[in-house]
Amino acid sequence: MVLLHVLFEHAVGYALLALKEVEEISLLLPQVEECVLNLGKFHNIVRLVAFCPFASSQVALENANAVSEGVVHEDLRLLLETYLPSKKKKVLLGVGDPKIGAAIQEELGYTCQTGGVIAEILRGVRLHFHNLVKGLTDVSASKAQLGLGHSYSRAKVKFNVNRVDNMIIQSISLLDQLDKDINTFSMRVREWYGYHFPELVKIINDNATYCRLAQFIGNRRELNEEKLEKLEELTMDGAKAKAILDASRSSMGMDISAIDLINIESFSSRVVSLSEYRQSLHTYLRSKMSQVAPSLSALIGEAVGARLIAHAGSLTNLAKYPASTVQILGAEKALFRALKTRGNTPKYGLIFHSTFIGRAAAKNKGRISRYLANKCSIASRIDCFSEVPTSVFGEKLREQVEERLSFYESGMIPRKNLEVMKEAMVQAEEAAAEITRKLEKQEKKRLKKEKKRLAAIALASPENSTSTPEECEEIRERPKKKKKQKLQEAPQENGMEEPPVSLAKPKKKKSFSKEELISSDLEETAGSGRLPKRKKSFPKEEPVSDPEEAENRSVPKKKRKSSFKEELLSSGPEEAAGIKGSSSKKKKKLQKLSQGD
Repeated sequence: MVLLHVLFEHAVGYALLALKEVEEISLLLPQVEECVLNLGKFHNIVRLVAFCPFASSQVALENANAVSEGVVHEDLRLLLETYLPSKKKKVLLGVGDPKIGAAIQEELGYTCQTGGVIAEILRGVRLHFHNLVKGLTDVSASKAQLGLGHSYSRAKVKFNVNRVDNMIIQSISLLDQLDKDINTFSMRVREWYGYHFPELVKIINDNATYCRLAQFIGNRRELNEEKLEKLEELTMDGAKAKAILDASRSSMGMDISAIDLINIESFSSRVVSLSEYRQSLHTYLRSKMSQVAPSLSALIGEAVGARLIAHAGSLTNLAKYPASTVQILGAEKALFRALKTRGNTPKYGLIFHSTFIGRAAAKNKGRISRYLANKCSIASRIDCFSEVPTSVFGEKLREQVEERLSFYESGMIPRKNLEVMKEAMVQAEEAAAEITRKLEKQEKKRLKKEKKRLAAIALASPENSTSTPEECEEIRERPKKKKKQKLQEAPQENGMEEPPVSLAKPKKKKSFSKEELISSDLEETAGSGRLPKRKKSFPKEEPVSDPEEAENRSVPKKKRKSSFKEELLSSGPEEAAGIKGSSSKKKKKLQKLSQGD
């Protein structure tokens, strides 16, 4: 009896499942479709044999790439060799992808099957996979699938920005379309403006120049000798400018109104702008071809090389083509018509536009096209798979084609391919070294600029953070400094002698002593009526010259006492003793005065 196993590839790992009742399942396909949706019925026909989880996301990406390319990865090989029966003839392995099935059958010898009932079973496994594997939830499985999908897509889309052939394909397609449109519009301008000035068509052949002249001349009756210099600039030929001037004087064209001239001029200006854009696009295409396919563009030119890449689909596809395919690329209709009618097959396709085939004689056109296709195939492969793009090989291949042309004409024997390629290898190494050196210099300059920028940002941030607190402190200290200066000036105006302890403190000491005196007088002589008068007269003796003192007097007593206590705490013990001594002396003097009264 043949044992049917199913291999299922998931984002979290490989799963190997065994199927029960193989013969019945293979016969009853509608029943399988029904039981796929029911987890209980599905468990009855499918059981999990082994599950091999991936160690990391990088390993999962490697396995996904291997499966997509039809290559048996080591993890998959180990799983199949470990859990499948040793007798390979009795094993039938169901897989979803025919590529990986063919690779397994070729390398490991197991018979593989795809489609039919296998597809239905895999659909059920995909639906109930998180229930088949222990510890796996639906959320974690979906997250793993999302992460692997993103990494797989990034790996597929990953490319060098400077070597993108998609831009070349779009540019050459747009260039061909612009050529057709400019030609059509120019013919419209010729026909439209020809009613007014029909002789100009015979003098000027170039479409863009004709549109510029139609825009400049306008009404031919206004053309005179003063505009001759401008005509010479536009035509770049003095004889043609003189012929235009003479033809305008004796023209057979009809008169035209101002509104018609405005429309013709606006349309011709559009055509001129299109032709200018076409030139800039051609310059852009040349620069992109020098970056992406320098050897191919050096061999047959930028336009023909770009058309070959566009027709093949990409530079990689062109590199995979043999020389015989490159030779007739673009002449598929003629080829199939010749095969159908049993006629002669075409000798060349898009490469006919290169200069070599046009220079060759009629009898040698097929030979040179075959030789040129061979060199184009070599150049495209060099451009596609070389790390550092260089045009050395393209120039050497072009020299070989030139020698082959001269050989067909004069019989001069060309150099051997081995000698030419040895020279090209030496020059290519030198060119690659020079390019890498330049790239390293550019990278160093970029890193230096980045370091300087980061250092400037790092210096600027602490300066901003430290400058603001300093400014705030200066703003806070400014009024204090002013108060100190005023307190220093006040004693000099009053003519009072102050102790040389500090300039700011004696004022506060004095105020404290007054309060102390008033409080002592209130305690000692509570019954006498004269002392209150002395209390009133005492403050009058002190001049109120300083407005700061008035403010200090208006401050409540509690606040002044608290400030004085703070000063005592901040000052030393000697200063505190001096203050107490001076206050006691003044008390004794007041007591003597009261006794004398």
